[in-house]
Amino acid sequence: MSDEVKRTDAEWRAMLSPMQYEVLRNKGTERAFTGETWNENRAGIYVCAGCHTELFTHETKFDSGCGWPSFSAADGSGALREEEDRSLFMVRTEVLCDRCGGHLGHVFNDGPAPAGLRYCINSAAMIFQPKD
Repeated sequence: MSDEVKRTDAEWRAMLSPMQYEVLRNKGTERAFTGETWNENRAGIYVCAGCHTELFTHETKFDSGCGWPSFSAADGSGALREEEDRSLFMVRTEVLCDRCGGHLGHVFNDGPAPAGLRYCINSAAMIFQPKD
């Protein structure tokens, strides 16, 4: 993805809410069933809270029961980057925004067919933009 977004720590703190900063910049996680978009069911798109890059569409969102927004696929634009995460005494696949490097959540291999993926994404890492 082009147009990489780089900001100082002070700039990130000034533009993000405390929870957005904790999730996007410190790889934090919001509590399950508390985020603004975990139960969002309207048509629209989900963009990165750090740089407004489109990440997911409502068509791929599903209720996984985990308490965080879950998606079966990215939007296909190449906006996501995956890295190995060995924190918390386990190995997982971390999902980041490719444009600003913000931590979004993790992807697991227990999602619906056909791909079998579940992108488990923090609400604080995204902004929902309803379809007009």
